[in-house]
Amino acid sequence: MPSKRIVAGLVLAASSSLVHAQAAKGLSAVAGLKVGHYTLTARPTGCTVILTEAGAVAGVDVRGGAPGTRETDLLDPVNTVQKVHAVVLSGGSAFGLEAATGTVRWLEEKGIGFDVYVAKVPIVPAAILFDLGVGDPKVRPTAECGYKAAASATDGPVAEGNVGAGAGATIGKLAGPGRAMKGGLGSAALTLSNGLTVAALVAVNAIGDVIDPATGRVIAGVRTADGSGLADARTLVRSGALLRPTRPGQNTTIGVVATNAALTKAQATKVAQMAHDGFARAISPAHTPVDGDTVFALATGNLAGEAEVTIIGALAAEVMADAIVRAAREARGIPGYPAARDLASGSATPKR
Repeated sequence: MPSKRIVAGLVLAASSSLVHAQAAKGLSAVAGLKVGHYTLTARPTGCTVILTEAGAVAGVDVRGGAPGTRETDLLDPVNTVQKVHAVVLSGGSAFGLEAATGTVRWLEEKGIGFDVYVAKVPIVPAAILFDLGVGDPKVRPTAECGYKAAASATDGPVAEGNVGAGAGATIGKLAGPGRAMKGGLGSAALTLSNGLTVAALVAVNAIGDVIDPATGRVIAGVRTADGSGLADARTLVRSGALLRPTRPGQNTTIGVVATNAALTKAQATKVAQMAHDGFARAISPAHTPVDGDTVFALATGNLAGEAEVTIIGALAAEVMADAIVRAAREARGIPGYPAARDLASGSATPKR
């Protein structure tokens, strides 16, 4: 018969494996959330839907100077509705907000929504990013795309890279779009020993560089004039090289952080605010006048006990930064926009 120490070790090992497996799922590591993408590969562009079918308390923080959003006023803590049923992230600029209409239709067909007695009204906030400069601008996410993304949503590992809202994302446009690189969609999660899970999903379409906070090194961003290397936006800004007029292009990084803790709307809003620290750590520069940077926060309330908002917010910033880094590393190059993996191999020609 095995000793108590051996049994305890086996239990600990099994628990560690479970925590690792949950973290590897990305945003869907938070029980009660499902993620679905719909990608229009012809351009490319697309949308990503985060389903909270049982409802989740939500907050939002918009810091970019050029946002495109829907239903964000509803998330103000002073307002009536307490829970949302999905969040939609989409490419296509303001046109892409139409994707949320399709997700609303899918939820209504399932009988999910805020009960107003004569109907159940799905509450679906949304945010968009500008990717119309990639491919044919007439191709953008529609209501049908939002419907299909919702229908495909699962609680399995989140697909990353050139999918959904990240399909047409680009980064490093500070010196103009001709020196930019491919961005994408990334997701990350952390689970503590007490069962608290905090996770993030983000579509990175930043004007700035993506930086690994662990090393301070640029992963992807503004390329050198010959396109073969990284110029480092921080160096360009400090040198004054960008003082001459440039057309940096339209941008925006949009994301969601989520936890299984129970939060109020005010607390969820604070977590969304703190999650923006992840933007500041992993993107330089961030929150500019031509970005629409937006973070939603979701709380499913499945974890018993009082929520420690300071810890949850700090973890939200950590996983957001991790997700941003993953978005750059998982991206694949498209014509005119090499990815981090292309420059790492010494080639500025996108790999297929």
